[in-house]
Amino acid sequence: MKKALIVWGGWDGHVPDKVANLLSNTLKNENFEVEISDTLASFKDVEKLKSLHLIVPIWTMGIIEEEYVTAITEAVASGTGIAGCHGGMCDAFRDSVQWQFMTGGQWVSHPGGDSVEYMVNIKNTSSDIVKDIADFKVISEHYYLHIDPAIEVLATTRFPIVNWYHSSNKAVDIPVVWTKKWGHGRVFYNSLGHHADVFDIPEAYEIMKRGLFWAAEGKDIAIEKGLSIEDFSSELKMF
Repeated sequence: MKKALIVWGGWDGHVPDKVANLLSNTLKNENFEVEISDTLASFKDVEKLKSLHLIVPIWTMGIIEEEYVTAITEAVASGTGIAGCHGGMCDAFRDSVQWQFMTGGQWVSHPGGDSVEYMVNIKNTSSDIVKDIADFKVISEHYYLHIDPAIEVLATTRFPIVNWYHSSNKAVDIPVVWTKKWGHGRVFYNSLGHHADVFDIPEAYEIMKRGLFWAAEGKDIAIEKGLSIEDFSSELKMF
């Protein structure tokens, strides 16, 4: 049986407990064994993390111990998947560049607040995560992120919509959904999820569900192929 760890907390405005319950039920419906925790200390045991198929962080604007984030990044590099949404993953730990390097991006603004109407535009990609999903409209926070150019972008949204200082630049497409690799592990991110009810939108929920499963699948591939984290070992300074 596949095992997943969901860790929720941080800023209450993102109703992390409700998002945790929603994603937990999604995983349980696919026969995952799910542990839900409300403490970052759950990230302390690197060997436990390496035994998981999936880690789901739902923790906004927190401060994480360096040993915890090191344990997570090592576990993901070994093949454990990581998947998250909105500020729960890419505005989780603003002071941790190691976390941002692994996840692929960091929130910097949501011009207009939580009631902006915008389009999510699906990219032409071979990824099954967005297969047969059409562009769709959202009314929520419009996430402007600084991103890793190594990510594979699966969906974008156009800025600016709300007039502000950034509007003096040309129009830009900011990623909404992406994937990337971290060692042998798979990383999935979806910027939707300010509140759990955004996943009442069928397209938003389907993308999130597929992303969770895609990230988790990397573990069995790593085991089957006998892949080792030692493939990426280095004694050089990284952070």
